[in-house]
Amino acid sequence: MPTNYALRTPLFAKASSTVTNTASAECVITVGGVTVYTIVKPAVQNVNVIFEVAELLRDYLFVGFTFYPQKITFTTTIQFFDLPNAQGTAQATPVNTISGDGYEAYTEFTDGANSVMPFGDRARPSWLLAPIHPNLPSTLNDDYYIYVPIGKGGTLCWIDYVGNVSIDSYSGTDVTIQPASGIPLNIVRIDCSRYGDGNQVSFINKYGVMQDLWFSLKEVKSINRSNERFQSNTLDNNATYAEVYAPIKLLNTQAKQSYSLSSGYYPEGANQYFEQLLLSEYVWITRPRINAPTLYETIPVTVKSSSFRYKTSLNDRLVEYTIEFEDAFDYINNIR
Repeated sequence: MPTNYALRTPLFAKASSTVTNTASAECVITVGGVTVYTIVKPAVQNVNVIFEVAELLRDYLFVGFTFYPQKITFTTTIQFFDLPNAQGTAQATPVNTISGDGYEAYTEFTDGANSVMPFGDRARPSWLLAPIHPNLPSTLNDDYYIYVPIGKGGTLCWIDYVGNVSIDSYSGTDVTIQPASGIPLNIVRIDCSRYGDGNQVSFINKYGVMQDLWFSLKEVKSINRSNERFQSNTLDNNATYAEVYAPIKLLNTQAKQSYSLSSGYYPEGANQYFEQLLLSEYVWITRPRINAPTLYETIPVTVKSSSFRYKTSLNDRLVEYTIEFEDAFDYINNIR
């Protein structure tokens, strides 16, 4: 039975020793059964020694463009010694403090310390995305909705009773899917025909798994150039110069493309999707190839917008967002 932890949030391993002459503590961190870090701290009797391990574990978590769960399996053990710097005699057996699976997930302040994904009481198999109409845990009837263009399929992650994360796919005609004994997912079909097929934005959400968010209305594309300039000498040996040679030269000319995407109309409960997109550090756009529009390519992007205002049906009538994205690479290939 795995325990799932969020590695974008501090994760604390702690233990204390009851032995009188305790002088130091050693924390050993393993990933995939291999020791990757050994940390030593001073320690005293009956006082917790605390190690923050999330940032260290995250170094070993590779995140790519895939809907399969991306995680690491880790352990942390703490051993006490009677001399400083983990020297002398080891006291009793090491204490296995926290262990489990680590994800590119995060918790919020109100979730508390060392929260376990999905950070709430879900007693039935459920989807690893924010519920549109969250109910009290005792009702077990969170409403899960996604909004997908007509004819498009996709993949989502869900979590079972004991913490195992799996994937399930839906076709271009499905309007609902449901894991065994789990909470159904409702698929609302949207019409993107006015602006083509819409724009598919994929991102790692709060729960550390991939989620799609479709932008069905207008797209505005732009390109921003940057370069350096210097003044060159164009005089020849006769102290003359040709007017066709520019004395001002450009150097390191580069560019980035950016995109302004309009989401189309979403219900108020979908505000959480856009919030998690804004906070994600891994985002991709799937788009038609410029030189072959019938083929698609997936590119990494960053969310250029730094804030957004939560919209409500009461204040705004219709909930629609326009978000700025920028390529996470230079337009001119400079990978060496």
